[in-house]
Amino acid sequence: MTDLTIIIVNYYTNKLLEKCISSIVHSNPQMNYEIIVVDNGSKSDISYQISVFRKYNKKISISLIQNKENVGFGKADNQAAKQAKGEYILFLNVDTEVLDDSITKLFEFVRDTPNVSVAGAKLLNVDKTDQPSCGPFYSVPVTFGMLFLKGDHIGLTRWSPNYVKQVDWISGACMLMKKKTFESLGGFDEGIFMYMEEIEFLHRAKNKQYQTYFYPDARMVHIGAAASGSKKTPVLNIYRGLLYYYQKHRSPGELLLLKLMLKTKAAISYILGVLANNSYLRETYAKAYTVVG
Repeated sequence: MTDLTIIIVNYYTNKLLEKCISSIVHSNPQMNYEIIVVDNGSKSDISYQISVFRKYNKKISISLIQNKENVGFGKADNQAAKQAKGEYILFLNVDTEVLDDSITKLFEFVRDTPNVSVAGAKLLNVDKTDQPSCGPFYSVPVTFGMLFLKGDHIGLTRWSPNYVKQVDWISGACMLMKKKTFESLGGFDEGIFMYMEEIEFLHRAKNKQYQTYFYPDARMVHIGAAASGSKKTPVLNIYRGLLYYYQKHRSPGELLLLKLMLKTKAAISYILGVLANNSYLRETYAKAYTVVG
């Protein structure tokens, strides 16, 4: 049986895909593993992907799922998970670069630590500084801190500790767990197109008494938002993801407060865009305001 299936979703990011696969191979994972790439409709670049696979297929098993359109991040991961042969699954963003033997370290940590159900690596920015990539679920106070108080800077919303820590959520850029764990939770909620899908998934995991851990001995560079399409897409998807998460897991009162916070944030940002003649702020947050409804 295959020990580990590494799942990567690609959407017009072939240079990053090649770099990601190369870093996996050169990290020399000490287990029997396979890679499944899901292409979300980047039709014109498929020949490039095939050339990448041919370059590495003598060393490892790489397979491709080719979607006709962009079906979203969670749905693409679910497709690959159904075909995975590994006892464990590693969901890895296409814009990550594996450092040293981090896959082996993360795999052994989950395999050998009985109370660990899901684990993620320490993510780094391109300049190798820490990238906050774990934290508490987005309650009303935490969401307020994120929107208005620069919560990352005051340690309220996201962190990057230098020690093993049990947390509510880890970044979906790098998540490792048993395939049985993933299946028992029904996979990612396909109602979320992109962003927040890992937080919603890990909320359900915690409800089932699964424990999520941040494991800093495994390290990976993560560019971030590489497949978003435009600068405003992440903002809009975060708005949609928060609304979906609150509708599914929070009370009606909390949802009402979330909508008030999101509209206030959008209005303030729009006004600042008008005053600064910043088209990005104007256009992004005008759209964000309408997303709230």
